[in-house]
Amino acid sequence: MSFRFLFRGLILIASLVVAGFFIKFTGLDTTLDKAWIDSDIRGQGLAGEILFLAAGGLFTAIGFPRQLVGFLGGYAFGVAWGTTLALGGATLGCVLAFSYARLIGRDFVNARFSGRIKKFDDFLSDNPFTMTLLIRLLPVGSNLVTNLVAGVTGVRPLLFISGSAIGYIPQTLVFALVGSGIALEPGLRISLSILLFVLSGMLGVYLYRKYRHNKTFDDKVERQLGSPSA
Repeated sequence: MSFRFLFRGLILIASLVVAGFFIKFTGLDTTLDKAWIDSDIRGQGLAGEILFLAAGGLFTAIGFPRQLVGFLGGYAFGVAWGTTLALGGATLGCVLAFSYARLIGRDFVNARFSGRIKKFDDFLSDNPFTMTLLIRLLPVGSNLVTNLVAGVTGVRPLLFISGSAIGYIPQTLVFALVGSGIALEPGLRISLSILLFVLSGMLGVYLYRKYRHNKTFDDKVERQLGSPSA
C-alpha cells in the first residue's frame, strides 16, 4: 500500500502549524484578529458564526480546501464548535457545487470531466450513500471535482450530500484540533491530530478497498493509493 497520501496530509498539517505559530509569535495574529477573526468572527455571537458558515460554504464551493476551513474553525471557535461550523460550511459548499453542476453547469462539467462521469455514475449506482461515504473518508482526491462530477450523474442529491457530510467529519475534526492547538496545548493537540489523521486515512483506504466491489471512481486516486485501476 502506498503511504504518499498520508505523507501529503502530514505535510499539510505541518504547514498549517508553522503558519499558525509564525502568525502568533510575530504579532501578526493581532492584525489578522482585527481584520477578520476577532472583528468579524470571534466574539460576535450568532452573526460571526453565520458569517463563518457562509464564508466556508462559498469558498469550499469554488475549491478552497475544506481542511483549511476546519483549521480556521478550530482556531476561531475551539474543537467542538469549530468542527460543527466547519462541517456545516463544507456541506454547504458541497450543496452549492453539486447544485451548480446539476442545474446550470452541465455543459461545462461534461466538457471538463467527460472521462470521469460515466465511471463515477457507475461507482455510485448500487449504493450511493455508502459509496459517497467511502469516497469522503479517503484522504485523497479533489472535493470540488467530486461535487461537480456527482452533479451531472444520476445520483440522488440527498444521498450524496448526506454521505458527504458524514464522511467529512473525521478530517474536519482533525484539522479543527490542529487549529485549536495553536493557542492551547499545541504539542498534545497537534500530536493527537497527526495520529487521528493517520488512523482515519488508513480506515478510509481499508473500507474503500473492501466495499467498492471492484469499481473505481477515479484512476488518479487509485494510483495514489497504490492500487491498479479496476
